[in-house]
Amino acid sequence: MDRREFAGTMLSYGLIQLLWSQNLFADDVKPIVGQWFKDLNTLCLDLKAKKLKDSEFQAKMEELYRKIDLAELVSFVELDKIAEKTKPPANGALSAGFDLNKIEGLKSVTFGKQIFCLKKDRAVVPHGHSNMCTGFIVLRGAFRGRHYDRVETKSDHYIIKPTIDSEFKPGGVSTISDHKDNIHWFKCTSETGYIFNAHVIGYDPTITESSGRLYVDPEGEKLAGGLIKAPKMSSGDCHKKYG
Repeated sequence: MDRREFAGTMLSYGLIQLLWSQNLFADDVKPIVGQWFKDLNTLCLDLKAKKLKDSEFQAKMEELYRKIDLAELVSFVELDKIAEKTKPPANGALSAGFDLNKIEGLKSVTFGKQIFCLKKDRAVVPHGHSNMCTGFIVLRGAFRGRHYDRVETKSDHYIIKPTIDSEFKPGGVSTISDHKDNIHWFKCTSETGYIFNAHVIGYDPTITESSGRLYVDPEGEKLAGGLIKAPKMSSGDCHKKYG
């Protein structure tokens, strides 16, 4: 290769680096992230078809989450645009959407999805669900994440047991189902924080309770065996105390 050819090659290489750094190769990223979303959708279909127990689904969902290139996922959901246009609320978390229509071949999506946007000391408040499996992956920022098992349901409270209390940084993953870690609470510890969430509702027709949020106060009376008597809360009261 002569000097002129070498200079042309290096110029081309520099241009490629520039385009990549400015995210102008987003279309090249899509097939990789797109296949990841297809795999996620297949996993959710298997859950609804009862090919997997919910706890098995959780394990496979966490495994799949850990396979994704976080930078590619951040690029795909256009997190920089969300962060630029979205002001995290003074209380609780704002839910932002993103588009999956650009993924070729993903026509029927089985899961719901959103990006939770928070500022420092605000939280995805402590709550559980019925008949729902969901998974979090931190896209940006840091959180203190806590999970509990809902052991018993009473008229005005739950009996819960702490299971996870950890720092979650970018790439950190957690899941819930009706039978494992089914109450969660994430408090943002950085200036801002963003969490990717995917969830499957109504996977078990034998569960008749509503899939809406079950707000709970995890700072209730401590019982024997590490259990907590956690009063039920309204959304307003829960966000006032923990949001």
